[in-house]
Amino acid sequence: MSESLLLVDDEEDIRRFLGLFLADLGYDVHAAANGEEALAVFDAVKPSIVLTDIKMPVMDGLELLKRLKARNPDTEVVMISGHGDMDLAISCLQNDAADFVTKPINHDILDAALKRIDEKLSMRRELRQYTQNLEKLVREKSSRVVELERQLAAGQMAETMCQAISGLSADLGEGAGYFNEMPCFVAVHNASLAVVATNQLYKDRLGDMVGHHSWEAYAGQALRGADGPIRKTFETGKGQRSRETMLCKNGRELPVMVHTSPIAATNGKVELVLEMAVDVSEIKRLQEELRVTQQKYMDLFDATPCYIAVRDRQGKVVANNRRFVEDFGEGVGRTCHDVFTHRPEPCQDCPAEQTFADGEPHFQETVVTTRDGRQRNVLISTAAIRNAAGEVVEVMEMAADITSIRELQSHLTSLGLMLGSISHGVKGMLTALEGAVYRVESGLRRGDVARSQAAAEAVKALVGRVRALVLNVLYYAKSRELAPETVDAAAFAASLAQTVAPKAVREGVTLDADIASDLGEMSVDAANLQAALVNILENAVDACVADTAKPEHRIAFRVSRQDRSIVFDIEDDGMGMDQETREKAFTLFFSSKGLRGTGLGLFIAHDMVAKHGGAIDLTSQPGVGTRFVVRIPDTPPVVEAASAAQSA
Repeated sequence: MSESLLLVDDEEDIRRFLGLFLADLGYDVHAAANGEEALAVFDAVKPSIVLTDIKMPVMDGLELLKRLKARNPDTEVVMISGHGDMDLAISCLQNDAADFVTKPINHDILDAALKRIDEKLSMRRELRQYTQNLEKLVREKSSRVVELERQLAAGQMAETMCQAISGLSADLGEGAGYFNEMPCFVAVHNASLAVVATNQLYKDRLGDMVGHHSWEAYAGQALRGADGPIRKTFETGKGQRSRETMLCKNGRELPVMVHTSPIAATNGKVELVLEMAVDVSEIKRLQEELRVTQQKYMDLFDATPCYIAVRDRQGKVVANNRRFVEDFGEGVGRTCHDVFTHRPEPCQDCPAEQTFADGEPHFQETVVTTRDGRQRNVLISTAAIRNAAGEVVEVMEMAADITSIRELQSHLTSLGLMLGSISHGVKGMLTALEGAVYRVESGLRRGDVARSQAAAEAVKALVGRVRALVLNVLYYAKSRELAPETVDAAAFAASLAQTVAPKAVREGVTLDADIASDLGEMSVDAANLQAALVNILENAVDACVADTAKPEHRIAFRVSRQDRSIVFDIEDDGMGMDQETREKAFTLFFSSKGLRGTGLGLFIAHDMVAKHGGAIDLTSQPGVGTRFVVRIPDTPPVVEAASAAQSA
């Protein structure tokens, strides 16, 4: 299917040439010159993808993104900018932009981004189709259950009819017309337990039994004597009801529900018994078909490769499938927000609540936490479950695991953002480098050695900065090897405290450093590990500043040796974190600081500590504070492996 795409840019040449490229890719392309014009085109053609520039007159791309998402949250929007601004890019992504592309546009990068969006749209359509098919199956089986209930009610209706007919039994000739209209076997028995009259259906199916013993119509004549419902009715004067098996005239056994009613003479003595037998073989067949259908439904429910939960209006799970139980535990009786996010209050913009409100399917992408602490990116879709009156009584939530897709997309997105930002930084450093080279040449021409040496030092420093930027790019592009060096652990820790101390003093936070003197040496990538630990310390300062409930704040920075590891213990009495924030703290682009945070710091810190073979333990409580315990081996595993190889 050809996707409809809206291209928004204030430059006509870009609209024309980029539009030709997109049309060659198979998209139905529409164009607009600014945000207001784009909204009008969007309302007219309803495109599934919007590709928009950010810097435009009349209405910029960021405002257009917000308005498009308000109109249709499912629309995928790709932002284009000639400025690799990290804050701007993150603001776009936080407003649910699908991707961020910088100018000049690389067609291969744009093609890859559009392919990812096409896959997401295709998955969303498949989930919607699956939901509709499942709703249809539920409606069909519900109607069969209602039909079964009607069949079962037939027996009760027959007993009531027996009581009504007993008043007409004095004149059998007149009553025969009523009997022949009934869709059941009707027979009248006398006190000698002989059949004296039957309706036409009885004769057609069971044969002409008039004059025969009452029990002969039953399979095996098992009801001879006092065991039969006819005899019991004569003896007790009360109607009987039992499940029996009758014998058709072709020899086939037929399961029936038998109802008897006494017909009394004027003296009150039972003179005749009216017998009505309802064929229940169809009910049995429907019951078995229902059982098989229910089993198939449950097999399908459990085999579906996504998490399925059915919840009521109170938010409690009333049913879940096998995969749900495997990753989240038994959810029945618990609220879905407790199962997925471990928090007591409902989620904002809950798609299930929206389905309860309007009865329509809704979709949401979010991050949930399994019972063993793993974060999973899921695409949730909802479907209404209605009662016979058409009212929404429950909602089914289906969550497809798209973690692997998001991990790949996050890595590619972060690489693109990093490249866009670094391109501007490199441009500035190259300009400064040109100036330093000029000063070197000028000093050489004048014979001013001091001037040349100073300029050469500036060149050297700038080259080092360019090298650091390139290493940062490689860090995201591929796995980066450590560059370990042997350092004094106590001096390294003291340098950390000195780096963060000015910020703590400026913000009015007390930093207490307790560094053991017997730490010895450690072999680490000092520059990168220092950046990771400084980030954690600065986060502690920010957490204290954000907590305005306490008059003063303190950070305890303790460094000690435990066996062959150096332990960096950072504890603050700031605002703290709830469980959801703790679980997502090391996730790429997740930040509790809003627009002030990029969501990169703790992600990079966790990655760098892991590369050293270390670990980070995080404990926190809202309103109390947070504690990070970072354990770094004094010799990284990669260094130990290299030493062992050289010894061998």
